[in-house]
Amino acid sequence: MQKREAPFDPGVFFHVYSHGNAEDNIFREEENYHYFLKRYAYYILPVAQTYAFCLMPNHFHLLLQVRGREELNRFFKSEGKGGKKLPVLISKQFSNLLNAYSKAFNKKYNRRGKLFLKSLKRKPVKDDVYFTRLIWYIHQNPVLHGFVKGIEEWPYSSYQLILSQKKTKIEREELLKKFGSRKLFRAFHNRDLDMKGIEL
Repeated sequence: MQKREAPFDPGVFFHVYSHGNAEDNIFREEENYHYFLKRYAYYILPVAQTYAFCLMPNHFHLLLQVRGREELNRFFKSEGKGGKKLPVLISKQFSNLLNAYSKAFNKKYNRRGKLFLKSLKRKPVKDDVYFTRLIWYIHQNPVLHGFVKGIEEWPYSSYQLILSQKKTKIEREELLKKFGSRKLFRAFHNRDLDMKGIEL
């Protein structure tokens, strides 16, 4: 029996991730990464704040916080999508994101079938230790999987955005407050962390 995923309750932080179906790549070229982020901004930013992300050829990781109940109710009412429980409506936003991306991807590459694994994985982030280690894990993922030797080399994550002064939709200022400064944020990522006991 498949384990039921935690509901997207208002205000809760989540580690959200998915993988290509049958080890397929979900990103083949730079244009794909940009298109995914564009669709992500359209479907997910209205319902969740983003703290970190990393997109890799065959999977992605997100750290986000579902927006508050009042904000969500206003959004779904304005979209004419009321009448269902908020966690169900938020799940539908993610489903719409993955479906829209998959259709565009399949059309571009003359491909058929599912692009992503059946269910979107998510785990609630329950404390600050998990939160900060998850930030490290998400940004280190391209190194851990051997795509690059250093996290600063990978262009499709939030790491460089957080360190920069560029305009971003990442919750940069709030995130940096948790670490104290950009210098401390960078230093934290240069540490070797023991991820044992951290549910990923």
